[in-house]
Amino acid sequence: MSRPTPCTQIKAKFEQDGFVEVPQFVQMEELQLIEDTLARFIEVVIPDLPAKHVFYEDKHDLGTLKQIQQLQEHDEFFEAFFMERPRQLAEKLLGEPVIGMNLQYFNKPPKLGQATPAHQDGYYFMIEPCQALTMWMALDPVDEKNGCIRYLRGSHLDGMRPHERTQTLGFSQGIVDFGKNETREEVPCPANPGDLLAHHALTIHRADANLSQTRSRRALGFIFYGKSANQDTVTHKAYQEKLIAEMTDDGKL
Repeated sequence: MSRPTPCTQIKAKFEQDGFVEVPQFVQMEELQLIEDTLARFIEVVIPDLPAKHVFYEDKHDLGTLKQIQQLQEHDEFFEAFFMERPRQLAEKLLGEPVIGMNLQYFNKPPKLGQATPAHQDGYYFMIEPCQALTMWMALDPVDEKNGCIRYLRGSHLDGMRPHERTQTLGFSQGIVDFGKNETREEVPCPANPGDLLAHHALTIHRADANLSQTRSRRALGFIFYGKSANQDTVTHKAYQEKLIAEMTDDGKL
C-alpha cells in the first residue's frame, strides 16, 4: 500500500480539523523580497489608496497601521504571488478551481493591537455554498503573548453560528454565543516567519490582543472562493457601504 503524499495529508487534516499548518511555506530569500516589497508599498502606495482599504489603530498615527485590503489590485508583485502557490494550495484544499478575492496585510501593533473576536469568515463572505478558505502567513514570530490565532477544531462541520456587530476595527462581526467551554477546546497556533495557516470559511477562530511591549504581529492574509460559491453581491455591497458609513461616522476612517 502506498503512503499518503504530504499534499494528501494536508488536505485530509484540513477536511477533518477545518484548518491546517504549513511550516516554511515561504523560505527566507522569498520572505525578504516580500518584506522589501511591502515596505515600498507602505511608503509609496498607501498615501494614494482609498481610505476604506487602509485601517489604523489610531488614524492620526501612521505607525499604528493595522490592515491593508486588496494589495493584489495595487501591486504587480503581490498580484503574481497571490495567484501562484497560495492559489494552487487553495485549489488542492477545496478540491475545485478557486477565485482569488483578497490579499490583505494584518498587524497587531505592540500594546495597541486589539483582540480579534471569535468569528467565521464565511459570515462576511455571504456565499452559498460556503465553499471558501482563508490563509494567514506570518511575517513576524507569533506566539500566545502577541496574539496567535486560535482555532476551534472541527467547528467547520457545525454550520454557521449567529453573529452580531462588534466594535473591533477590521472585524465587524463576532459570534454571539461563543463561550468559555469553547475557549478550553481551542488550538493555539504559534508561527514563525514564512509559516502559513489555512482554514475553512466556517472554522471558528479568534486571536488575543498583542500583550507584548515591543513585538508586532504582522501577517499576510489570502482569501479564495471556490468556483462553486455564489455571492449575494447586492446584500454584500449594501453591507460594505453601511459599514464604511458607520466607521466614517465613528471617526475610524
